[in-house]
Amino acid sequence: MLRHWHEAVPNDRMAHLLKDTMRAFDRSLRARLARHGVQMGHWVYLRILWERDGLTKRELSMEAGVAEPTTFIALRAMESLGYVRLEQRADNRKNVYVHLTDEGRQLKGVLVPLAEEVNAIALQGVPEAEAAAARRTLLTMLDNLSRDEAQGD
Repeated sequence: MLRHWHEAVPNDRMAHLLKDTMRAFDRSLRARLARHGVQMGHWVYLRILWERDGLTKRELSMEAGVAEPTTFIALRAMESLGYVRLEQRADNRKNVYVHLTDEGRQLKGVLVPLAEEVNAIALQGVPEAEAAAARRTLLTMLDNLSRDEAQGD
């Protein structure tokens, strides 16, 4: 794959480069999470809940960009692992609220350093100013594509 990017098609589309880079990030983090028995799908939800605990299942699905049935399956598995507690309130039986357990909260201290390690590996040899410029560029690209998507709706 690396030869492909450096030699065969060095000027290929940005989307392909980003996709392959994301896959490499994903593989690296997935391997580290697996050593702690955590699935990548659970990582997505844990990251959100560490910032905003107590979301509804629907809110969590929207934040993660995942369909509600998929989220519900993951949450049931996370509940059985002791990471989250699912709760319905007497005043609103329709909504399912998702709360981290103590074990789910404690995973943050174990797992976040793994993601930071992956980022550090990816940025080895990249000057700080170039990393900051890449981040600004990617955010601009994301903003542009989000606007384009909204205009298409």
